[in-house]
Formats: sequence, C-alpha cells, structure tokens
Amino acid sequence: MHGPGVGSSVPLDPKRQAILRHARKAFVSDGYAATRIEPIAREAGVSTATLYALFDGKAELFSAVIDDAGADFAYQMTRVGAIEGDARQQLTTFADAYAGFMSDPFVRAVFRLVMAERPRFQAVALRFFEKGRETFGATLIAMLVTLSKAGSLRPIERPSRAAGHLMGMIEHPVFFVPLVTGDEIQVRRTNAEVVEDAVETFLARYGA
Repeated sequence: MHGPGVGSSVPLDPKRQAILRHARKAFVSDGYAATRIEPIAREAGVSTATLYALFDGKAELFSAVIDDAGADFAYQMTRVGAIEGDARQQLTTFADAYAGFMSDPFVRAVFRLVMAERPRFQAVALRFFEKGRETFGATLIAMLVTLSKAGSLRPIERPSRAAGHLMGMIEHPVFFVPLVTGDEIQVRRTNAEVVEDAVETFLARYGA
C-alpha cells in the first residue's frame, strides 16, 4: 500500500523512499526504541551518512515514516472517491476501504508506538490519525450528500454525524478490539462481515 507520494510536499527521491519503506518495516516489527539506523540504511542500499543527510536522527525518521504513511492512505482514498452504483454498492465500497485502513496492522502499530512514546510523538500521531480519518470522512460525507440529493438516501440534516455512525460501526470491531486484545487473537468477524452488518444497519436508518 504505497502511493506515489501524493499529498507530500517533498519531491520523490528513490533513496528517500527506500529508506522510508525499510524504516517503516523496522519500526513496526521492532518498535521505536529497538530500531537501529544502520540496518535500515544497509537494507535501503544507502550509506549511514546518506541517511543522516536526509533525516536528522531516528526521531525525525520516525516522524517522516508516519507522515509518509498518511500520504499513502490519502492516495488510497483517491481511488475510492469516484464510486459508481446504487447506495448499497457505494457505501459497501467505501466501507471496505475504510475497514482495510482501520484493520491495517501498521495503523495499530503506529498507535501503539505513539502511546509508548507519547511525550515526543503525540503531535505527529494526532496528525497521522486526523489526516486519515478526515480524508475518509470527507469522502463519505460528500458521498452521503450526493446520494441524499439523488433520493437514494433519506434527507440527511447532519451528514457528518451520519458519516460518523457508519465509520464508528467499522472502527470498533476492526481497530479498537484488536488494539486491546492483541493482533494474535483471532477476530470473530471478518472485515467483509463487519462491512455488511454496518451498511445494513446504516441503510435501515438512512435508506430511502
């Protein structure tokens, strides 16, 4: 899940992208404290000096990894914004993408990493999650407004609240439950089952 740097103000640099890719894997698998710079540089095929020329230490590299991930998820959503079909099809396509985002082990890993390093990385983490949620939320709100105007959904006075209802039904089982119970615990419902239930419940309330 790696887009072409969409949303990033930093020009694409193959060396930088390679470092970010391998750094992301290292932070997720080893945690922030145990991650070392030298192996990341070696796996990315660059010298340690080159890495430090691009990132001023591990903290800056970690922040860049999170921001890069946010850009990736924003790019993912550009492919969901132009959905066709009836209300059920559009909502299901959106919900599938959102469930995929919220159930991504990297998203939970970032959340856990930031909780462990909260004093240093709280602002970075909030930026990451707010960007992801706002990107998805804006896409869904626009979809709900269009469907409501077309008569495919009931008139919705507060689209943001309606969007929150659908997203909340997905967030709880695919993100918060695994976050608390641990990734090794087998989930009771698949993403597809969660999405189906959420869309069905949503349409029962807002369907035309």
